[in-house]
Amino acid sequence: MTGPVRRPLRALLTGLVTAAASAGLALTGAGGAHAAAPQATAATALPSHVFAPYFEAYNGDSLSGLAGASGNKYLTMAFIQTPSPGSCTPYWNGDTSLPIASSSFGSDISSIQAGGGDVIPSFGGYAADDGGTEIADSCTNVSSIAAAYEKVITTYNVSRIDLDTEDNSLTNAAGIDRRNKAVKMVQDWAASNGRTVQFSYTLPTTTHGLTTGTAGDGSGLSVLQNAVSNGVKLDVVNLMTFDYYDGATHNMATDTETAAQGLHDQLATLYPSKTDAQLWAMIGVTEMPGIDDYGAAETFTTANATTVYNWAVGKGINTLSFWALQRDNGGCPGQGGSDSCSGTTQSTWQFSQTFEPFSGGSSTTPPPANDFSVSLSPASASVAAGSSATSTVKTAVSSGSAQSVALGVSGAPAGVTASVSPASVTAGGSATLSVATTSAAKAGTYTLTVTGKAGSTTHTAAYTLTVTGGSSGGCTAQPWSSSAIYVGGDTVSYGGHTWLAKWWTTGETPGTTGEWGVWQDEGAC
Repeated sequence: MTGPVRRPLRALLTGLVTAAASAGLALTGAGGAHAAAPQATAATALPSHVFAPYFEAYNGDSLSGLAGASGNKYLTMAFIQTPSPGSCTPYWNGDTSLPIASSSFGSDISSIQAGGGDVIPSFGGYAADDGGTEIADSCTNVSSIAAAYEKVITTYNVSRIDLDTEDNSLTNAAGIDRRNKAVKMVQDWAASNGRTVQFSYTLPTTTHGLTTGTAGDGSGLSVLQNAVSNGVKLDVVNLMTFDYYDGATHNMATDTETAAQGLHDQLATLYPSKTDAQLWAMIGVTEMPGIDDYGAAETFTTANATTVYNWAVGKGINTLSFWALQRDNGGCPGQGGSDSCSGTTQSTWQFSQTFEPFSGGSSTTPPPANDFSVSLSPASASVAAGSSATSTVKTAVSSGSAQSVALGVSGAPAGVTASVSPASVTAGGSATLSVATTSAAKAGTYTLTVTGKAGSTTHTAAYTLTVTGGSSGGCTAQPWSSSAIYVGGDTVSYGGHTWLAKWWTTGETPGTTGEWGVWQDEGAC
Protein backbone atom coordinates (compact mmCIF):
# COMPACT_ATOMS: atom_id res chain seq x y z
CA MET A 1 0.00 0.00 0.00
CA THR A 2 1.07 3.54 -0.56
CA GLY A 3 0.20 7.19 -0.12
CA PRO A 4 -1.17 9.62 -2.70
CA VAL A 5 -0.68 7.34 -5.75
CA ARG A 6 -1.99 3.79 -5.95
CA ARG A 7 -0.99 1.10 -8.43
CA PRO A 8 -2.63 -1.82 -10.30
CA LEU A 9 -3.01 -5.41 -9.14
CA ARG A 10 0.61 -6.54 -9.32
CA ALA A 11 1.72 -3.66 -7.14
CA LEU A 12 -1.25 -3.01 -4.93
CA LEU A 13 -3.53 -5.93 -4.17
CA THR A 14 -2.32 -6.80 -0.76
CA GLY A 15 -3.13 -8.83 2.32
CA LEU A 16 -1.77 -9.07 5.82
CA VAL A 17 -0.11 -12.20 7.20
CA THR A 18 0.40 -12.32 10.91
CA ALA A 19 3.05 -14.67 12.26
CA ALA A 20 3.52 -15.25 15.97
CA ALA A 21 6.75 -13.42 16.52
CA SER A 22 8.53 -11.26 18.99
CA ALA A 23 11.65 -9.25 18.45
CA GLY A 24 14.64 -8.69 20.71
CA LEU A 25 17.70 -8.06 18.56
CA ALA A 26 19.49 -4.82 19.30
CA LEU A 27 21.45 -2.79 16.77
CA THR A 28 25.22 -2.93 17.08
CA GLY A 29 27.85 -0.70 15.62
CA ALA A 30 28.89 -3.42 13.20
CA GLY A 31 25.40 -3.73 11.80
CA GLY A 32 24.87 -7.14 13.40
CA ALA A 33 22.46 -8.12 16.13
CA HIS A 34 22.50 -9.48 19.63
CA ALA A 35 19.88 -10.72 22.05
CA ALA A 36 18.37 -7.86 24.02
CA ALA A 37 17.04 -8.19 27.54
CA PRO A 38 13.24 -8.18 27.75
CA GLN A 39 11.63 -5.00 29.01
CA ALA A 40 10.29 -4.89 32.54
CA THR A 41 6.78 -4.65 31.12
CA ALA A 42 6.41 -6.47 27.83
CA ALA A 43 3.87 -5.29 25.28
CA THR A 44 0.34 -6.60 25.67
CA ALA A 45 -0.63 -8.97 22.85
CA LEU A 46 -3.33 -7.80 20.46
CA PRO A 47 -6.77 -9.32 20.97
CA SER A 48 -7.61 -12.42 18.93
CA HIS A 49 -10.06 -10.28 16.93
CA VAL A 50 -8.72 -6.83 16.10
CA PHE A 51 -9.72 -3.89 13.91
CA ALA A 52 -6.67 -1.76 13.07
CA PRO A 53 -7.11 0.63 10.11
CA TYR A 54 -4.03 2.12 8.47
CA PHE A 55 -2.91 5.61 9.49
CA GLU A 56 -0.96 7.66 6.93
CA ALA A 57 1.99 8.66 9.08
CA TYR A 58 3.50 10.79 6.31
CA ASN A 59 0.92 13.58 6.10
CA GLY A 60 1.37 15.40 9.43
CA ASP A 61 -1.89 14.36 11.11
CA SER A 62 -2.01 13.68 14.84
CA LEU A 63 -1.89 9.92 15.49
CA SER A 64 -3.49 9.99 18.93
CA GLY A 65 -5.80 12.85 17.91
CA LEU A 66 -7.36 10.93 15.02
CA ALA A 67 -7.46 7.73 17.08
CA GLY A 68 -9.51 9.56 19.70
CA ALA A 69 -11.74 11.37 17.21
CA SER A 70 -12.53 8.19 15.25
CA GLY A 71 -12.90 5.94 18.31
CA ASN A 72 -10.20 3.51 17.15
CA LYS A 73 -8.12 1.77 19.85
CA TYR A 74 -5.78 0.14 17.33
CA LEU A 75 -4.06 1.63 14.27
CA THR A 76 -1.57 0.37 11.68
CA MET A 77 1.09 3.03 11.01
CA ALA A 78 2.37 3.38 7.44
CA PHE A 79 5.33 3.32 6.67
CA ILE A 80 8.92 2.56 7.77
CA GLN A 81 11.67 2.29 5.14
CA THR A 82 15.34 3.07 4.59
CA PRO A 83 16.36 6.49 3.25
CA SER A 84 18.11 5.02 0.19
CA PRO A 85 18.82 1.62 -1.44
CA GLY A 86 21.68 -0.17 0.30
CA SER A 87 20.91 1.27 3.74
CA CYS A 88 20.09 -0.92 6.75
CA THR A 89 18.76 1.94 8.92
CA PRO A 90 14.99 2.33 9.26
CA TYR A 91 13.21 5.71 9.39
CA TRP A 92 9.60 6.72 9.33
CA ASN A 93 8.74 7.42 5.68
CA GLY A 94 12.47 7.09 4.88
CA ASP A 95 12.86 10.59 6.35
CA THR A 96 16.13 10.94 8.28
CA SER A 97 14.49 13.59 10.49
CA LEU A 98 12.12 10.86 11.77
CA PRO A 99 14.32 8.14 13.27
CA ILE A 100 13.03 5.12 15.15
CA ALA A 101 13.11 6.91 18.50
CA SER A 102 10.70 8.11 21.14
CA SER A 103 10.98 11.58 19.62
CA SER A 104 9.16 10.27 16.53
CA PHE A 105 5.51 9.45 17.42
CA GLY A 106 6.57 8.14 20.84
CA SER A 107 4.21 10.24 22.93
CA ASP A 108 1.27 9.52 20.60
CA ILE A 109 1.90 5.77 20.74
CA SER A 110 2.25 5.85 24.53
CA SER A 111 -1.03 7.75 24.79
CA ILE A 112 -2.86 5.13 22.71
CA GLN A 113 -1.31 2.30 24.73
CA ALA A 114 -2.26 4.00 28.00
CA GLY A 115 -5.86 3.95 26.77
CA GLY A 116 -5.75 0.19 26.28
CA GLY A 117 -4.93 0.20 22.56
CA ASP A 118 -1.82 -0.25 20.45
CA VAL A 119 -0.25 0.58 17.09
CA ILE A 120 1.18 -1.72 14.42
CA PRO A 121 4.21 -0.12 12.70
CA SER A 122 4.34 -1.11 9.02
CA PHE A 123 7.55 -1.61 7.00
CA GLY A 124 7.44 -1.14 3.23
CA GLY A 125 4.59 0.27 1.17
CA TYR A 126 4.51 0.74 -2.59
CA ALA A 127 7.03 3.59 -2.75
CA ALA A 128 9.61 1.60 -0.75
CA ASP A 129 8.92 -1.68 -2.55
CA ASP A 130 9.13 0.03 -5.94
CA GLY A 131 12.19 2.13 -5.14
CA GLY A 132 14.37 -0.43 -3.34
CA THR A 133 14.10 1.09 0.14
CA GLU A 134 12.01 -1.72 1.68
CA ILE A 135 14.48 -2.86 4.31
CA ALA A 136 14.86 -6.51 3.20
CA ASP A 137 15.46 -5.33 -0.38
CA SER A 138 17.78 -2.50 0.68
CA CYS A 139 19.82 -4.34 3.31
CA THR A 140 21.59 -7.62 2.49
CA ASN A 141 22.50 -8.47 6.10
CA VAL A 142 19.80 -10.65 7.69
CA SER A 143 20.95 -9.82 11.23
CA SER A 144 20.69 -6.11 10.51
CA ILE A 145 17.17 -6.53 9.16
CA ALA A 146 16.22 -8.41 12.32
CA ALA A 147 17.88 -5.69 14.38
CA ALA A 148 15.75 -3.04 12.65
CA TYR A 149 12.58 -4.94 13.55
CA GLU A 150 13.82 -5.25 17.14
CA LYS A 151 14.54 -1.54 17.35
CA VAL A 152 10.95 -0.68 16.43
CA ILE A 153 9.56 -3.25 18.85
CA THR A 154 11.64 -2.20 21.85
CA THR A 155 11.47 1.54 21.15
CA TYR A 156 7.68 1.61 21.02
CA ASN A 157 6.93 -1.55 23.02
CA VAL A 158 4.56 -2.83 20.33
CA SER A 159 3.16 -6.31 19.85
CA ARG A 160 2.90 -6.54 16.04
CA ILE A 161 5.02 -5.48 13.05
CA ASP A 162 3.54 -5.26 9.55
CA LEU A 163 5.66 -6.09 6.48
CA ASP A 164 4.06 -4.56 3.37
CA THR A 165 5.49 -6.65 0.51
CA GLU A 166 4.34 -5.71 -3.01
CA ASP A 167 5.52 -4.56 -6.46
CA ASN A 168 9.28 -5.16 -6.90
CA SER A 169 9.56 -6.70 -3.44
CA LEU A 170 7.44 -9.58 -4.72
CA THR A 171 9.90 -10.28 -7.55
CA ASN A 172 13.02 -10.01 -5.37
CA ALA A 173 13.57 -13.65 -4.38
CA ALA A 174 16.67 -12.80 -2.32
CA GLY A 175 14.80 -10.09 -0.43
CA ILE A 176 11.89 -12.44 0.29
CA ASP A 177 14.29 -15.01 1.73
CA ARG A 178 16.20 -12.43 3.82
CA ARG A 179 12.97 -11.03 5.21
CA ASN A 180 11.71 -14.44 6.29
CA LYS A 181 15.06 -15.42 7.81
CA ALA A 182 15.06 -12.17 9.81
CA VAL A 183 11.52 -12.83 11.04
CA LYS A 184 12.58 -16.30 12.15
CA MET A 185 15.52 -14.82 14.11
CA VAL A 186 13.17 -12.44 15.91
CA GLN A 187 10.68 -15.22 16.63
CA ASP A 188 13.42 -17.35 18.15
CA TRP A 189 14.49 -14.49 20.40
CA ALA A 190 10.89 -13.95 21.43
CA ALA A 191 10.43 -17.60 22.34
CA SER A 192 13.57 -17.60 24.49
CA ASN A 193 12.58 -14.38 26.29
CA GLY A 194 8.90 -15.03 26.83
CA ARG A 195 7.79 -12.09 24.75
CA THR A 196 4.94 -12.12 22.20
CA VAL A 197 5.20 -10.05 19.03
CA GLN A 198 3.39 -10.81 15.79
CA PHE A 199 4.46 -10.07 12.21
CA SER A 200 2.12 -9.35 9.33
CA TYR A 201 3.02 -9.46 5.63
CA THR A 202 1.09 -7.39 3.11
CA LEU A 203 0.68 -9.54 -0.02
CA PRO A 204 -1.22 -9.42 -3.36
CA THR A 205 -4.64 -11.01 -3.72
CA THR A 206 -7.19 -11.71 -6.40
CA THR A 207 -10.91 -12.20 -5.85
CA HIS A 208 -10.14 -15.90 -5.29
CA GLY A 209 -7.03 -15.81 -3.09
CA LEU A 210 -3.31 -15.14 -3.28
CA THR A 211 -1.54 -15.05 -6.63
CA THR A 212 0.39 -18.25 -7.28
CA GLY A 213 3.70 -19.16 -8.89
CA THR A 214 7.30 -19.46 -7.77
CA ALA A 215 9.37 -17.24 -5.51
CA GLY A 216 10.53 -14.11 -7.31
CA ASP A 217 7.81 -13.97 -9.98
CA GLY A 218 5.32 -11.91 -8.00
CA SER A 219 3.53 -14.77 -6.29
CA GLY A 220 1.94 -13.98 -2.95
CA LEU A 221 1.60 -17.65 -2.08
CA SER A 222 5.32 -18.25 -2.68
CA VAL A 223 6.14 -15.66 0.01
CA LEU A 224 4.25 -17.79 2.52
CA GLN A 225 5.82 -20.99 1.22
CA ASN A 226 9.27 -19.47 1.67
CA ALA A 227 8.34 -18.34 5.18
CA VAL A 228 7.27 -21.84 6.15
CA SER A 229 10.46 -23.32 4.64
CA ASN A 230 12.46 -20.91 6.83
CA GLY A 231 10.63 -22.08 9.95
CA VAL A 232 8.43 -18.99 10.31
CA LYS A 233 5.16 -19.75 12.11
CA LEU A 234 2.35 -17.94 10.32
CA ASP A 235 -0.55 -16.88 12.48
CA VAL A 236 -2.67 -14.58 10.27
CA VAL A 237 -2.89 -13.72 6.57
CA ASN A 238 -4.88 -10.52 6.06
CA LEU A 239 -5.85 -9.81 2.43
CA MET A 240 -6.09 -6.32 0.97
CA THR A 241 -9.38 -6.70 -0.86
CA PHE A 242 -9.43 -3.72 -3.24
CA ASP A 243 -7.74 -2.33 -6.39
CA TYR A 244 -8.38 -5.51 -8.38
CA TYR A 245 -7.82 -3.72 -11.72
CA ASP A 246 -9.45 -6.59 -13.61
CA GLY A 247 -11.99 -4.58 -15.62
CA ALA A 248 -14.97 -6.22 -13.91
CA THR A 249 -17.83 -4.66 -11.95
CA HIS A 250 -17.52 -5.77 -8.34
CA ASN A 251 -19.66 -6.40 -5.32
CA MET A 252 -16.80 -5.65 -2.96
CA ALA A 253 -18.30 -7.51 0.00
CA THR A 254 -18.86 -10.67 -2.05
CA ASP A 255 -15.33 -10.43 -3.47
CA THR A 256 -13.92 -10.13 0.05
CA GLU A 257 -15.62 -13.39 0.98
CA THR A 258 -14.45 -15.27 -2.14
CA ALA A 259 -10.89 -13.95 -1.78
CA ALA A 260 -10.80 -15.09 1.83
CA GLN A 261 -12.25 -18.49 0.92
CA GLY A 262 -9.48 -18.91 -1.65
CA LEU A 263 -6.88 -17.98 0.96
CA HIS A 264 -8.46 -20.42 3.42
CA ASP A 265 -7.99 -23.23 0.90
CA GLN A 266 -4.39 -22.18 0.18
CA LEU A 267 -3.55 -22.12 3.88
CA ALA A 268 -5.03 -25.61 4.19
CA THR A 269 -2.30 -26.86 1.84
CA LEU A 270 0.38 -25.27 4.06
CA TYR A 271 -1.21 -26.49 7.31
CA PRO A 272 -3.14 -29.69 6.51
CA SER A 273 -3.52 -30.59 10.20
CA LYS A 274 -5.38 -27.40 11.14
CA THR A 275 -9.14 -27.45 11.58
CA ASP A 276 -11.49 -25.31 9.53
CA ALA A 277 -11.95 -22.93 12.49
CA GLN A 278 -8.18 -22.64 12.98
CA LEU A 279 -7.68 -21.75 9.33
CA TRP A 280 -10.32 -19.01 9.46
CA ALA A 281 -8.63 -17.71 12.63
CA MET A 282 -5.50 -17.12 10.50
CA ILE A 283 -7.33 -14.79 8.09
CA GLY A 284 -7.95 -11.05 7.97
CA VAL A 285 -9.06 -8.52 5.36
CA THR A 286 -8.15 -4.93 4.55
CA GLU A 287 -10.74 -2.85 2.66
CA MET A 288 -10.61 0.55 0.97
CA PRO A 289 -13.71 2.57 1.98
CA GLY A 290 -15.62 4.07 -0.93
CA ILE A 291 -14.22 4.30 -4.47
CA ASP A 292 -10.81 2.69 -4.77
CA ASP A 293 -7.99 3.64 -7.16
CA TYR A 294 -9.47 1.72 -10.09
CA GLY A 295 -12.72 3.66 -10.07
CA ALA A 296 -16.44 3.46 -9.43
CA ALA A 297 -16.67 -0.20 -10.55
CA GLU A 298 -14.79 -1.02 -7.36
CA THR A 299 -16.76 0.83 -4.67
CA PHE A 300 -16.85 -0.47 -1.10
CA THR A 301 -20.10 0.93 0.30
CA THR A 302 -21.30 1.49 3.84
CA ALA A 303 -23.70 -1.42 3.30
CA ASN A 304 -20.73 -3.58 2.19
CA ALA A 305 -19.04 -2.70 5.49
CA THR A 306 -21.92 -4.10 7.53
CA THR A 307 -21.98 -7.24 5.37
CA VAL A 308 -18.26 -7.78 5.81
CA TYR A 309 -18.49 -7.13 9.54
CA ASN A 310 -21.21 -9.75 9.96
CA TRP A 311 -19.28 -12.24 7.80
CA ALA A 312 -16.03 -11.60 9.72
CA VAL A 313 -17.72 -12.15 13.07
CA GLY A 314 -19.45 -15.29 11.81
CA LYS A 315 -16.26 -16.80 10.39
CA GLY A 316 -14.16 -15.84 13.42
CA ILE A 317 -11.36 -14.23 11.39
CA ASN A 318 -8.49 -12.44 13.13
CA THR A 319 -8.13 -8.98 11.59
CA LEU A 320 -10.23 -6.25 10.00
CA SER A 321 -8.52 -3.19 8.56
CA PHE A 322 -8.92 -0.55 5.87
CA TRP A 323 -6.81 1.93 3.93
CA ALA A 324 -6.82 4.47 5.44
CA LEU A 325 -8.19 6.33 8.46
CA GLN A 326 -7.90 9.74 6.81
CA ARG A 327 -10.30 8.55 4.07
CA ASP A 328 -13.12 7.80 6.51
CA ASN A 329 -15.38 10.74 5.61
CA GLY A 330 -17.75 11.72 2.81
CA GLY A 331 -16.00 14.93 1.81
CA CYS A 332 -15.55 14.15 -1.91
CA PRO A 333 -18.59 12.35 -3.39
CA GLY A 334 -17.73 10.57 -6.64
CA GLN A 335 -13.95 10.96 -6.31
CA GLY A 336 -11.85 7.81 -6.26
CA GLY A 337 -8.42 7.02 -4.85
CA SER A 338 -8.14 10.04 -2.57
CA ASP A 339 -5.97 9.95 0.55
CA SER A 340 -8.32 12.29 2.41
CA CYS A 341 -11.91 11.13 1.65
CA SER A 342 -13.81 8.04 0.52
CA GLY A 343 -15.67 9.32 -2.52
CA THR A 344 -18.94 7.86 -1.24
CA THR A 345 -21.86 9.22 0.81
CA GLN A 346 -21.14 8.60 4.47
CA SER A 347 -20.87 10.31 7.83
CA THR A 348 -17.42 11.04 9.24
CA TRP A 349 -15.86 7.90 10.81
CA GLN A 350 -18.78 5.73 9.64
CA PHE A 351 -16.56 2.84 8.47
CA SER A 352 -14.58 3.02 11.73
CA GLN A 353 -17.79 2.93 13.76
CA THR A 354 -19.01 -0.11 11.81
CA PHE A 355 -15.77 -2.10 12.22
CA GLU A 356 -14.55 -0.91 15.64
CA PRO A 357 -16.72 -3.32 17.73
CA PHE A 358 -14.76 -6.18 16.09
CA SER A 359 -11.75 -5.53 18.35
CA GLY A 360 -11.81 -7.98 21.21
CA GLY A 361 -15.15 -9.35 20.10
CA SER A 362 -16.27 -12.93 19.58
CA SER A 363 -18.57 -14.86 17.30
CA THR A 364 -21.50 -13.62 19.40
CA THR A 365 -20.64 -9.91 19.02
CA PRO A 366 -23.69 -8.27 17.40
CA PRO A 367 -23.19 -5.86 14.49
CA PRO A 368 -23.77 -2.17 15.22
CA ALA A 369 -27.41 -1.19 14.77
CA ASN A 370 -28.31 1.08 11.87
CA ASP A 371 -29.42 4.52 13.04
CA PHE A 372 -29.57 8.08 11.75
CA SER A 373 -30.24 11.67 12.83
CA VAL A 374 -32.31 14.56 11.44
CA SER A 375 -31.54 18.26 11.84
CA LEU A 376 -32.61 21.59 10.28
CA SER A 377 -30.58 24.57 9.13
CA PRO A 378 -31.95 27.10 9.92
CA ALA A 379 -34.34 25.77 12.56
CA SER A 380 -36.61 28.85 12.60
CA ALA A 381 -37.91 31.69 10.47
CA SER A 382 -40.08 34.79 10.76
CA VAL A 383 -42.14 35.65 7.67
CA ALA A 384 -44.84 38.14 6.79
CA ALA A 385 -48.15 36.59 5.85
CA GLY A 386 -48.07 35.82 2.13
CA SER A 387 -44.32 35.10 2.10
CA SER A 388 -42.33 31.86 2.21
CA ALA A 389 -39.19 30.36 3.73
CA THR A 390 -36.97 27.32 3.26
CA SER A 391 -34.67 25.22 5.43
CA THR A 392 -32.20 22.42 4.70
CA VAL A 393 -33.18 19.07 6.19
CA LYS A 394 -29.93 17.27 7.01
CA THR A 395 -29.63 13.56 7.74
CA ALA A 396 -26.58 11.66 8.97
CA VAL A 397 -25.66 8.07 9.81
CA SER A 398 -25.17 7.84 13.57
CA SER A 399 -24.30 4.12 13.60
CA GLY A 400 -24.24 1.11 11.30
CA SER A 401 -24.94 1.65 7.61
CA ALA A 402 -26.82 4.27 5.62
CA GLN A 403 -30.55 3.56 5.23
CA SER A 404 -33.32 5.04 3.12
CA VAL A 405 -35.07 7.68 5.23
CA ALA A 406 -38.64 8.80 4.45
CA LEU A 407 -39.19 12.48 5.26
CA GLY A 408 -42.36 14.40 6.08
CA VAL A 409 -43.58 17.50 7.93
CA SER A 410 -46.61 18.18 10.13
CA GLY A 411 -48.03 20.95 12.31
CA ALA A 412 -48.71 23.63 9.69
CA PRO A 413 -51.68 25.87 10.77
CA ALA A 414 -54.42 27.20 8.53
CA GLY A 415 -53.06 29.42 5.79
CA VAL A 416 -49.63 27.72 5.87
CA THR A 417 -48.43 24.85 3.69
CA ALA A 418 -45.23 22.89 4.29
CA SER A 419 -43.51 20.12 2.32
CA VAL A 420 -40.17 18.29 2.14
CA SER A 421 -38.49 17.50 -1.17
CA PRO A 422 -37.28 14.92 -1.96
CA ALA A 423 -39.54 12.86 0.27
CA SER A 424 -36.87 10.17 0.71
CA VAL A 425 -33.07 10.34 1.00
CA THR A 426 -30.26 7.97 1.89
CA ALA A 427 -29.00 8.79 5.38
CA GLY A 428 -26.18 11.26 4.92
CA GLY A 429 -28.14 13.14 2.25
CA SER A 430 -30.24 16.28 2.56
CA ALA A 431 -33.61 17.65 1.44
CA THR A 432 -35.41 21.02 1.45
CA LEU A 433 -38.24 22.07 3.76
CA SER A 434 -40.44 24.63 1.97
CA VAL A 435 -42.96 26.71 3.95
CA ALA A 436 -45.45 29.03 2.24
CA THR A 437 -48.02 31.33 3.89
CA THR A 438 -51.08 33.09 2.53
CA SER A 439 -52.41 36.51 3.48
CA ALA A 440 -55.08 34.69 5.47
CA ALA A 441 -52.50 33.04 7.75
CA LYS A 442 -53.03 34.05 11.37
CA ALA A 443 -50.25 35.97 13.05
CA GLY A 444 -48.48 33.87 15.64
CA THR A 445 -45.67 31.44 16.32
CA TYR A 446 -46.05 27.81 15.35
CA THR A 447 -43.97 24.65 15.67
CA LEU A 448 -43.67 22.43 12.59
CA THR A 449 -42.26 18.92 13.05
CA VAL A 450 -40.05 17.32 10.40
CA THR A 451 -40.03 13.53 10.74
CA GLY A 452 -37.55 11.01 9.36
CA LYS A 453 -38.47 7.33 9.35
CA ALA A 454 -36.39 4.25 8.43
CA GLY A 455 -37.99 0.94 9.23
CA SER A 456 -39.26 1.12 12.79
CA THR A 457 -36.91 3.97 13.72
CA THR A 458 -38.19 7.57 13.78
CA HIS A 459 -36.39 10.83 14.52
CA THR A 460 -37.76 14.37 14.45
CA ALA A 461 -36.56 17.95 14.28
CA ALA A 462 -38.57 21.07 15.24
CA TYR A 463 -38.98 24.13 13.02
CA THR A 464 -40.29 27.34 14.64
CA LEU A 465 -42.31 29.51 12.25
CA THR A 466 -43.40 33.03 13.24
CA VAL A 467 -46.05 34.66 11.02
CA THR A 468 -46.37 38.44 11.19
CA GLY A 469 -49.16 40.63 9.79
CA GLY A 470 -51.95 38.81 8.00
CA SER A 471 -55.30 37.96 9.51
CA SER A 472 -55.75 38.36 13.23
CA GLY A 473 -58.51 35.77 12.96
CA GLY A 474 -60.22 37.32 15.96
CA CYS A 475 -57.03 37.12 18.06
CA THR A 476 -56.69 40.59 19.53
CA ALA A 477 -53.79 39.80 21.84
CA GLN A 478 -50.22 40.33 20.68
CA PRO A 479 -48.47 37.20 19.34
CA TRP A 480 -46.39 35.36 21.94
CA SER A 481 -42.63 36.01 21.74
CA SER A 482 -40.02 33.67 23.17
CA SER A 483 -37.85 36.62 24.20
CA ALA A 484 -40.54 38.76 25.87
CA ILE A 485 -41.13 38.92 29.63
CA TYR A 486 -44.74 38.46 30.78
CA VAL A 487 -46.32 39.01 34.20
CA GLY A 488 -49.54 37.71 35.70
CA GLY A 489 -52.58 38.98 33.77
CA ASP A 490 -50.81 39.43 30.42
CA THR A 491 -52.49 37.82 27.40
CA VAL A 492 -50.92 36.63 24.15
CA SER A 493 -52.07 34.83 21.03
CA TYR A 494 -50.37 31.64 19.99
CA GLY A 495 -51.45 28.76 17.72
CA GLY A 496 -54.89 30.32 17.14
CA HIS A 497 -55.65 30.55 20.89
CA THR A 498 -55.56 33.29 23.50
CA TRP A 499 -53.38 32.57 26.53
CA LEU A 500 -53.37 34.19 29.99
CA ALA A 501 -50.18 34.40 32.03
CA LYS A 502 -50.77 33.44 35.66
CA TRP A 503 -47.41 34.80 36.88
CA TRP A 504 -44.05 36.07 35.64
CA THR A 505 -42.61 34.04 32.75
CA THR A 506 -40.31 34.19 29.77
CA GLY A 507 -39.37 31.64 27.13
CA GLU A 508 -42.15 29.18 28.13
CA THR A 509 -44.22 28.24 25.07
CA PRO A 510 -48.01 28.44 25.55
CA GLY A 511 -49.60 25.02 25.36
CA THR A 512 -46.52 23.23 26.71
CA THR A 513 -46.74 24.08 30.42
CA GLY A 514 -49.71 21.87 31.27
CA GLU A 515 -52.89 22.51 33.27
CA TRP A 516 -50.98 23.74 36.33
CA GLY A 517 -48.40 25.71 34.35
CA VAL A 518 -47.99 29.42 33.79
CA TRP A 519 -50.17 29.70 30.67
CA GLN A 520 -53.94 29.31 30.90
CA ASP A 521 -55.79 28.55 27.63
CA GLU A 522 -58.55 31.11 27.10
CA GLY A 523 -59.83 29.32 24.00
CA ALA A 524 -59.64 29.73 20.24
CA CYS A 525 -59.65 33.23 18.79
